[in-house]
Amino acid sequence: MTNSPPATALVLDAMGVIYSVGDDVADILCPFIQEHGGETERSRIQALYREASLCRLSANAFWHAVHLAPSVEEDYLQRHRLSHGVLEFLRNPPIELSGIWCLSNDVSVWSQKLRVRFGLDQFIRGFVISGDVGARKPDPAIFHTFFAETGVEPHRSLFVDDRQANLDAAGLLGMATILFSPDRSMQQDCHPVASGFDELRSLIQARIDPA
Repeated sequence: MTNSPPATALVLDAMGVIYSVGDDVADILCPFIQEHGGETERSRIQALYREASLCRLSANAFWHAVHLAPSVEEDYLQRHRLSHGVLEFLRNPPIELSGIWCLSNDVSVWSQKLRVRFGLDQFIRGFVISGDVGARKPDPAIFHTFFAETGVEPHRSLFVDDRQANLDAAGLLGMATILFSPDRSMQQDCHPVASGFDELRSLIQARIDPA
């Protein structure tokens, strides 16, 4: 009888993996603010978002800084959508996993509201969000915070993200990595590519049970 390999912790990025839009600032936030008559300079919106996602600016202060009332927040969050197949994956995860976590750059309260809206807390064991901890991927500090808060060991974890820089940082810390992208041309040696959640499931199972 052979011993089974240690269970693997799956760590998912939010934007571009759990949610369908990867660059939510450029593709959702900036257009929303401009459509509502707020700040028109994208670089300023992006800079203010970064401050809010590092816990240096509250969500309400962010909205005021882009010249909108905080009451628009709910309308903004309604523009986010889950990725195709993510709920089916979360409801029936690969049995080889010890659990699923989320590690994401986001404004704290926006992350909280979105996961309540979509009922993600029942599937995901914990969320480590830049707006809660004051560090953003690919800064190693947010990964170290994740390991400390969750007890997940780097060498027993698999990190899935849509940005190579984040995966590179995770790989240097000992995490296995998968690039989540519908673009098959991004196939590379350092990060296997999953174009969707069915393929992610197959890659997880192949990694844990290569036979």
